[in-house]
Amino acid sequence: MHIEIHKEGKTTIAEVVSDDIEIKDVQDALDLMANAGYMGAEKIILYEKNLATGFFDLKTGIAGEILQKFTNYRVQLAIIGDFSTRTSKSLRDFIYESNKIGRILFLPSVEDAKERLK
Repeated sequence: MHIEIHKEGKTTIAEVVSDDIEIKDVQDALDLMANAGYMGAEKIILYEKNLATGFFDLKTGIAGEILQKFTNYRVQLAIIGDFSTRTSKSLRDFIYESNKIGRILFLPSVEDAKERLK
């Protein structure tokens, strides 16, 4: 995994650059937060392809467990992807509510993420 650091005003954002699944469980999320924090970032950009397949099936509970850690540690997260292809109503509702609250964001591009995270 490679982490790129972006400075947006006074905000430091870590962007995970990888073609692999990097977040499979809660420990992976905690490790990512620790690495980003060590690099001075308080916010993280992650791609849909970097999350375990079951993440987007809310019945598995993986998303809830992982995202709860980001919330508990007050690390804002933007997940980049095309979420329009997701057919689950509960997932679409979850994405809508998450974007409204703003702690966890589901966005179409890095540019959108940088804008919302700064």
